[in-house]
Amino acid sequence: MSLTDIKCFLLDMDGTFYLGENLLEGSLDFIDTLKRTGRDFLFLTNNSSHNARFYVERLKRMGLAVGEEKILTSGQATALLVNERLPGKKAYVLGNRFLLEELAENGVTIDQERPDYIIVGYDTTLDYAKMTRVCDLARAGLYMVATHPDFNCPTETGFAPDIGAILAFIEASTGRKPDLVVGKPNRGIVDAALLRTGLPIDRLAMVGDRMYTDIATGVNHGMTSILVMTGETTREMLEASEIKPTYVYERLSGMIPELEG
Repeated sequence: MSLTDIKCFLLDMDGTFYLGENLLEGSLDFIDTLKRTGRDFLFLTNNSSHNARFYVERLKRMGLAVGEEKILTSGQATALLVNERLPGKKAYVLGNRFLLEELAENGVTIDQERPDYIIVGYDTTLDYAKMTRVCDLARAGLYMVATHPDFNCPTETGFAPDIGAILAFIEASTGRKPDLVVGKPNRGIVDAALLRTGLPIDRLAMVGDRMYTDIATGVNHGMTSILVMTGETTREMLEASEIKPTYVYERLSGMIPELEG
């Protein structure tokens, strides 16, 4: 499928649109082109350490004014799934205040003392007491949901350990893997994006910098997949990967000529 057939671009954030507080060159030009050519966009982020309001404010500082409806986080998608699959159950949440707020606002009942199941997020306030608590609950056999699988979070100076490292710690201690993983490349966040956009899946494109999350999302679920080389993936990683994107661009703005054509 040609890029000109795409009606909505699902955009990763860290490593794709910006790095930390630094807007990547050409990102705003890309958004302007989408608007000018009658196309839409939805920011789709696995990072569950922040909520939609945080991203709205971050993008505003970078010169892009959007509403919360333009942000879909793995936390929001997790809330959608657990409300559907575990109605009336109470969650222990390994996460910072942003994730707890977002889950609560989206109808998840949180009980850190007497939970029925576990939600593991990317907890930037993680400490040993929290890790011991979540491992105790996992060892006791509670159903475990992970907001996403990313091993690293790209930053201006390199990478910070993400939820994948936390899940590896839990598995090493308890032998338990998550029973459900929601974020990219899994179906849960894709279904949430389809609900949000109202478009058929073949009119969506997944754009991002990671092969095993962003690009795998497109490949696994029948979407056009677009890799940008501004984040985690190197040329060597691309060549070695069994997952192959539909298109590869150096950055988001690399798509502009085809979209305008």
